[in-house]
Amino acid sequence: MIITIDGPAGVGKSTLARRLAEELRFTFLDTGAMYRSVALVGIRANVAWDIPEELAQLARELTIDFSGQEVILSHKDYFAQEVVTSDLRSPDTTAKTQYAANNRTVREILGQKQREIGTAKGDLVTEGRDQGTLIFPQAECKIFLTATPKERAKRRYRQLKDRHIEADFATILAEQEKRDTEDETREYGRLYPAKGANIVDSSNLTEEETFEKLLEIVSKQKERNQKSTTNP
Repeated sequence: MIITIDGPAGVGKSTLARRLAEELRFTFLDTGAMYRSVALVGIRANVAWDIPEELAQLARELTIDFSGQEVILSHKDYFAQEVVTSDLRSPDTTAKTQYAANNRTVREILGQKQREIGTAKGDLVTEGRDQGTLIFPQAECKIFLTATPKERAKRRYRQLKDRHIEADFATILAEQEKRDTEDETREYGRLYPAKGANIVDSSNLTEEETFEKLLEIVSKQKERNQKSTTNP
C-alpha cells in the first residue's frame, strides 16, 4: 500500500511520515531530501541558478540513496557516496532548494525516481507537495496535512531556536507565505489536495494527536482493503 502525505511547508510532513513508516514498517520516502540534494549539488558545482538546464543536468547525473535516516549522494564530479544528511538542512541549502522545486525538468526527473522507488518497495509512506496528485495518483491512502500559516511559522521558529540558529518570526512567516503562493500557483506539481484525500488540519493539535489521527486514517483504509479482498 502507498500512503501519500501532501501539504504546505512547515506543517511537519517529514517527521510524521517518518514516524508513520516506522510504526507500519513501511519504507519512508523523503522527497524533500531529494530536492534538497539537487540544491546541494548545485551549490557544490557553483551552478548558474538563473539557467535552469544546468541544475537539471546535475539532477540527471545525481544518485540519491537512503540508508535509514541518512542521505547518501553520488555524482561523478562532486560526491563519492557521501553522507550529506546534515548539509541538507543548512540555511544555504534551504534557501537554494526553491530552484530545484520550481524547476519543471528537475521535478520530472525526481518524480520518475520516486515512482521507481514506489514500484520497488511496494509498502511506502511518501510526503511532499504532489505525491497524491501527480506522482502516485493510484495511491490507496491519500492525506493532505495542513495548518494555519501562523502556526506553521511558529513551529519553524521553535525548530530553529532549538538548533541555536538565529531566527525572526516575522521573516519566517513572510517567506512561508511567499512559498505557499508559489507552491499553489506553479504550473507543474502545484500544491492542492488530491481527489479523495483525507484533510487533516493540525493547527490545534499536538504532534502526538496528529500522529494518532493519521494512524486512524490508515487503519480505516486497511480495513476497507481487507473487505474488498474478502468480498470482491
